[in-house]
Amino acid sequence: MEDVAILILSLGIILIGAEGFTNGVEWLGQRLNLGAGAVGSILAAVGTALPETMVPIIAFIGGGGGHGAEVGIGAILGAPFMLSTLAFFIAGTSVLIFRRHNRPLLLDRSVLQRDLSFFLIVYSIAILASFLPSRSLKTGAAFVLLIFYAVYVIKTLSSSQGGGEEHENLPPLYLARRSHHPATALILGQIALALLTIVIGAHGFVGAVQEVALATGIPAFVLSLIITPIATELPEKFNSVLWLSRGKDTLALGNITGAMVFQSSVIPALGILFTPWVLDSLALLSALLALGAALMPYLALRRKGVIFPAYLLIGGGFYLVFLINALRFQFQ
Repeated sequence: MEDVAILILSLGIILIGAEGFTNGVEWLGQRLNLGAGAVGSILAAVGTALPETMVPIIAFIGGGGGHGAEVGIGAILGAPFMLSTLAFFIAGTSVLIFRRHNRPLLLDRSVLQRDLSFFLIVYSIAILASFLPSRSLKTGAAFVLLIFYAVYVIKTLSSSQGGGEEHENLPPLYLARRSHHPATALILGQIALALLTIVIGAHGFVGAVQEVALATGIPAFVLSLIITPIATELPEKFNSVLWLSRGKDTLALGNITGAMVFQSSVIPALGILFTPWVLDSLALLSALLALGAALMPYLALRRKGVIFPAYLLIGGGFYLVFLINALRFQFQ
């Protein structure tokens, strides 16, 4: 019970840090005069992806032994899987509830199509890297992933300059609630403080996951793949739901798809560099389902140029397929 309490407390600390980080990067986006594409797909996406990001990093560096690697790999694969399945499902459901119709989402097609195409490419490379026969080839694949993400950031920023006016109605900066124009130093200070909070929470979470896994007999990989992304994706889903309720569909979905690109390139690169990066059948299943779930809206954009809210509900089916197979794996 003590380990469960630490697990819950650590998740709470992670979420608090993520909320502070997200608030800070949104203000930073306004200060840098960036449009919805860059703020949603890069600043907000990376900010809300930090909880899942810090868990594998802490697991690799200080998680200890094989369980640390299992927790890290589970968190790495779980994040893009949850984003492409559960996050899309929640987004589609939210739109249907708020708008009570199944009309196309009001979004910038180029932003979503770019994000999804990069995700499909880089995550496929990350999966194929597990089959490479030598350490040097895997290291090369890791650097290819980092290069792809750098190209993605450059392309996104170059197409999103001059849109800072889109974010005039931001909630107050948490460290300067009475200020309508907080100092840049305060914005950066809040981001740094939130990052430190996330690191502390992630360190506690990794240790607790390992102890709970040992006590219950549940594999650390399964526990971290299912629990970690659901809990740490909450700020991201909450932000997207709020943006959808306000008709800011590009920000909402860009927040999800931008995190998918980050979580399928930079973080797997770290996993490839710090672990043997050999994926078992359940890990491969989660990765393939993530690719399949992302392919659905990508094909809709390519063929019809729009995404209907009900189309995003398909992600829930992909998630259900994995959950059934994970439970079967556990009770075999």
